[in-house]
Amino acid sequence: MGYLKSGIVALSVCAFVGATAYAEEKDPIAPRVPGDQRAAAKAMKNPVAKTPENIAKGKAIFEGKGTCFNCHGVSGKGDGPAGQILNPSPRNFTNAKFHKARTDGEFFWVIKNGSAGTGMVPLIGTAITEEEAWYVITYERTFEGKP
Repeated sequence: MGYLKSGIVALSVCAFVGATAYAEEKDPIAPRVPGDQRAAAKAMKNPVAKTPENIAKGKAIFEGKGTCFNCHGVSGKGDGPAGQILNPSPRNFTNAKFHKARTDGEFFWVIKNGSAGTGMVPLIGTAITEEEAWYVITYERTFEGKP
């Protein structure tokens, strides 16, 4: 049932954006957390240690019930099948500048609340749990600097 619900979320994103042409982000390091909430988001610490086991758990969620790969792509470049029609395009997690500019707490905030003006919908509580989101973030950090 969880996979069905996750798939519906991903399909809803596609339906919402319709036939919008694929467009690169104008500023890939621009924050997505509103200014009045950014300090609290930045203060959040990831409770998941960066271990091979935890990274594997995050990968399984990213490529499975979290449906993250649909937009961000299996390689994390923002080139997933659903991401092809989003404007702006999904975050490219291989961008090292992006990783240096954003904290894990900011990643978490966006996964929990979505991102206004983009195709990113809230996933915590609909597709994944808060704990699973931290595993996903731990995995997403492994994309940094990959070609």
